[in-house]
This record gives sequence, C-alpha cells and structure tokens, in this order.
Amino acid sequence: MKTLDSIPTGKIERASKLVKTGVKIGGNYVKYFGKKLVNPELDKNELNENNAEDIYDGLKSLKGSALKVAQMLSMEKNILPRAYVDKFSLSQFSVPPLSAPLVRKTFKKYLGKYPEDLFDTFDKDSINAASIGQVHKATKDGKELAVKIQYPGVAQSISSDLALVKPIAIRMFNLKGKDSDKYFKEVENKLIEETNYFLEIEQSINITESCAVIKNLEFPKYYEALSSERIITMDWMSGQHLSEFTNKDFEEEVGNKLGQTLWDFYMFQIHGLRKVHADPHPGNFLVSKDHTLIAIDFGCIKEVPDEFYVPYFELAQKHNIENDTVFTQKMYELEILTETDTPEEIKFFKGLFKEMLSLLTSPFHEENFDFGADDFWDKIADLSERYSKDTQIRKMNGNRGSKHFLYMNRTFFGLYNLLHDLKAKIEVNSYKQYIS
Repeated sequence: MKTLDSIPTGKIERASKLVKTGVKIGGNYVKYFGKKLVNPELDKNELNENNAEDIYDGLKSLKGSALKVAQMLSMEKNILPRAYVDKFSLSQFSVPPLSAPLVRKTFKKYLGKYPEDLFDTFDKDSINAASIGQVHKATKDGKELAVKIQYPGVAQSISSDLALVKPIAIRMFNLKGKDSDKYFKEVENKLIEETNYFLEIEQSINITESCAVIKNLEFPKYYEALSSERIITMDWMSGQHLSEFTNKDFEEEVGNKLGQTLWDFYMFQIHGLRKVHADPHPGNFLVSKDHTLIAIDFGCIKEVPDEFYVPYFELAQKHNIENDTVFTQKMYELEILTETDTPEEIKFFKGLFKEMLSLLTSPFHEENFDFGADDFWDKIADLSERYSKDTQIRKMNGNRGSKHFLYMNRTFFGLYNLLHDLKAKIEVNSYKQYIS
C-alpha cells in the first residue's frame, strides 16, 4: 500500500479535499439520473457503491475525525446501505500509512529520540493503519511490543473537520434546531479525548486492572516510559482480528465462549464501573490461539452518569415499557419527550420508542439470548427500513434524547453486531458474578 509523506492539516486544505469529494458525488448522481431515464427500474446499488468509494477515498487521506465518523457509521449496519458499511468498515484498520521519514520525525518530536535509538528493533512499515493512528512492531529487552503513533495534525483539525461534516449529518439524521449542537459537542469532546494519549494510557491501565477478574479476557501491558502525548507503547498481542476470525468457520462452542466473554466485559463495565469502552468494533479485539478474547484499544471511554444510567436501564425492563405512566415519565427524564412537544409529536415518538425499545432491550428480558438468531436481526432491519421511509418523521424534530444516547447506543449496536458475527448464545446475567 502507498505510504503518506504528509497529511493535509490546514483548514482550507482539508476543506478543499472534501469539496472535491462533493463534486465527484454530484457527478455520480448526474450519471445515475441519466441512466434512470433510460431504465426507470434501475436501483441505487451502483450509485451507493460509487458514492461510498469516492467518500472513502476522500476521507482516507485526511485521516482523523472525518475518517473516524465514517468508522462509526460503518457499525450501524441496519441504517446505511451495504455499500457504505463495507467501504467505511475499512477505516477500522486499512488506510494508507505514514511513511518511514514521517514516523521518525514524530518520534523525535514527542520522545526526543528516533525509534531505532529507543528500541532494539523497530519495523519501519506499519502493521495496520486506522483513522487516528497506526501501529508498528518493535522489540526491547526480549519483549515484543506494539507502538501506536498518532497522525500529525489530527488533534488540531477535529473542530474544523466536524464543522465540515455537520451539514451532511444534520440532513442524514434529521437534526433540526440549535439543540443539535449538544450531539456534535459530545462527538467533538470524545474525539479530543481519543487524541490525548496520556489520557488513553491512564484509562487503559484503569480498565484493564478492573476487568482482570473476567474469565477468558486478556489485555496488553502499557509502558509509560516509552509513551508520550502522541505515542503509546504496549505489549504485542498475538491473535486474529475478530472480523477475520468470524469470516471463517468456527465451532459453536468457541463462538459462545467468546461471545459470553464479550458480553460479561461490557456489562461489567456498564453496571460495575459506570463507564464503558464505547468503541466495540472488530479492529479493537483479537482472538488468541487458545480462543481467549484480547481487548487492545481504550481510546474511547464513555462515563455513564446516574441521571442517565437509572432511567436508561429502567426502560430495559419489560414491565416498565408496558406501563404507560412509567414509560412516559422515563421518556421525559431521558429527554426523548420535551415540554414543548405537540400532542402529535408525543403520540408519534412514544409509539416509535416503545417499539424500538421493546425490540432492542429484548436480550435483557431473557435468562439466555441467541444473538445469532436471524429473527432478531430481521426485526431490527424491518424497523430501520420502515422508519427510514416514514414521511411523517421527516417533518418532526429529530433531536431526541440525552446526549449520552450517542455513545451508549453506539456501544450496544456495536456489541450486538459483534455477538451476531460470533453467532453467540449467552447467559444474560453471567456478568453479575464479577460485581461485588
């Protein structure tokens, strides 16, 4: 793969790259409508594939928050057309890496020495490159190490990148009015945290120490003396990326074991620690040769405050969803309903969220749940399809819910998708054994 000697860091330079991408997309639509005149039955598959290709190509050279947003969207398998999911998912660990001279320059700036002076060996070619950083393999004192290097300019360009992406997101998710700013601010704050490698090291050590009690779960050790604000050094962990593992045949027992570990890991964090690793995509997990689960990235940690945690999980209980008085009260507590809503909006959004929550919280209503069952996923796809075509929802304000929904919903969608890929049957309350 071609390497990058530089990354556009200036606001105008980055904006012009996105404008060029927009022109390409406009051209794709012109071609699509031209073909549509000749063939009225033409579907949008080719258009989606061309747009996904052009958007991804435009974002991958920018790296940073624009590419991170694409990665986040790739987890929403039932919202975006398949072409976008397939292409955007590449941003998890398959984008052009930095060149060796740029890597050496980054080391000299942030650790005061070149990599060959710090390590016994250092591979100049990265093992994988993602949205915010890339990983190199190194050795020191007989230990194999993974060294993550943040791309230059990523932290400084977050606010301007999101400003460029904002109009697209507003249209895509029907976010009307000034209240939408709270969601963009939440994303911006989390992305700023993800570029703070000192914070990531602290979070990584805290989470891994707390979760060490969970069976079949492994973590790397972190080396603060060989890390800085833009570089993290940790143990090299051997294994297959979870997506590579699930793309091949595996025994049902192994899928259940890995799935149970994943479920216990997330439920322990949410209910025991009240904070959670809010980036559950396949690139952040490895499967060892002994079929243990290895978690390797803790850049995105979401705190779950009591004022959100309590009503959120009260609505995970079936009897509360079915009790109209309690259900309505929780809708207000979670900012899904507001005092300025019209009777029409109240009726519509109560109906929408009742159906949605009944389905998405159904794993919590059972002792055991089969995430591999097609029935569950068919219902999610059907619900998404119906509401994406609902003309009424486009007329209403899409700003619904506390800002905390953004990363909590992302966590659960990501977790559910990983469990589905593993075809896992899990014991829902198994995690409680780890909470004192």
